[in-house]
Amino acid sequence: MKTALTIAAEEWRYWIRSKLALAVIALFAVMLVSVSWVTVLRMQAASAELDHHQAEAEETFVAQPDRNPHRMVHYGHYVFRSPVPLASFDPGLDSVTGQAMFLEGHRQNSATFSASAASGDPGGLSWLTPALTYQVFAPLLLILLGHSAVVREREARVLPSLLAQGVSGRSLMAGKILALLVFILLLLVPLGVIALLAVTTGESLMAAAALVGVYFLYLSVWGGITVLLSSAFSKRSSVIAALAAFWLMVTLVLPSIAVNVASVTAPLAGKIEMELAMLTEQKDLSDGHSVSNSQVEQLSAELFQQYGVNRLEDLEINIRGLLAQKAEEKLTLAMNAYADKRMASELRQTELLTAQGWLTPMIAVAAASRAISGTDMQHYHRFLRQAEELRYDFVQDINQVHAEQLSYVDDINRNRDEESYNRSRVDAANWQLLDEFRFDTASASSRLASAGTPIGMLLFWLAVLFALLTWTGGRLKP
Repeated sequence: MKTALTIAAEEWRYWIRSKLALAVIALFAVMLVSVSWVTVLRMQAASAELDHHQAEAEETFVAQPDRNPHRMVHYGHYVFRSPVPLASFDPGLDSVTGQAMFLEGHRQNSATFSASAASGDPGGLSWLTPALTYQVFAPLLLILLGHSAVVREREARVLPSLLAQGVSGRSLMAGKILALLVFILLLLVPLGVIALLAVTTGESLMAAAALVGVYFLYLSVWGGITVLLSSAFSKRSSVIAALAAFWLMVTLVLPSIAVNVASVTAPLAGKIEMELAMLTEQKDLSDGHSVSNSQVEQLSAELFQQYGVNRLEDLEINIRGLLAQKAEEKLTLAMNAYADKRMASELRQTELLTAQGWLTPMIAVAAASRAISGTDMQHYHRFLRQAEELRYDFVQDINQVHAEQLSYVDDINRNRDEESYNRSRVDAANWQLLDEFRFDTASASSRLASAGTPIGMLLFWLAVLFALLTWTGGRLKP
């Protein structure tokens, strides 16, 4: 261990003398600070705008005047998904999934207004994020700094002397790796600052620490790859060429192939096709507007027996509101079943993509980063479910108002004349039933569990590299 520490210190002394480490750190710092600043400003602006729209939508809903209850079911309500604290580091899928949804009776609408669809940016590097900077560019800096770790000793003909003095190949490679690990820790300082800032805005300390840990694993993988290939060639040019080709393959080529493979293996139906399929499944279900005679007769008989009357007009409750409640319940069950099926298909595609992290650490770290940050597909589905829960609650509460506060006689005669229409309205105070909507992420432990598989992939990469480095170090020759 003492030998490895000495070698690591000498490696740092070489980097500092050549000013290479300082140049690399400065380059990365400028890039990361620029990208982080733009991303944080974008997330803050998006959060403020969406929070404003959410408050405005809630205020508009509860400020509606006296209306017929069913009019309010179709008047509906908007909900908005504000960025979570760690989205300032890894926005994940938030830029391509909808941030708003219109809630109304009898329908589950799609999320709309994704950031990318509403943006005038030309794409590409204009959407570079701190997470992508670490995933794509930090490995290049490790390659730039560490590619000569072992091959430099061989080119300078120092390696035979080191080995002759009793320095084992494994100790030499351990020292080079230790030097790169210290450099990796320095690279992670900006991420640590971002994570702590997220904690101050409500993020879990466990999630923030886990995010830093995931990127430490990822960059350690690249450190191991760099030292391994540096020991495999006799010239720096060969090492640079091999590392550049490997970086290109695992960070750009394989992820693109993986996306295409997942899309072809688990294709998703288009929006129009999904809508038609859902309408086909719902054709035999009532939406509360058109109710069959058998449904009316069955419910009427139950109510007549319960209230001891023989006419709908004599009931203390409006049967039309109860029928709307029952119809909404059955329709929602059918819509939820269809939504669960669609979400399962989307998760299947996501899982197929993540599974290819065994081939490239880029996919593994991206999946783990999104899961811990709360910007993955599961959290998008969480938003959809939370929005649907609010939709169902406020629609059924309004149907309850319809049943209890609007008489059956006034309801069926509402279109007779203006006076009848006015009697079919209920007090605006009833609209206070709407609950506030604020999207919340899963617990830190749940997010870590979701990231378990990709983290396992990174650990697998490290285990394989450790074995290869140990074997190579034992066979290291001048």
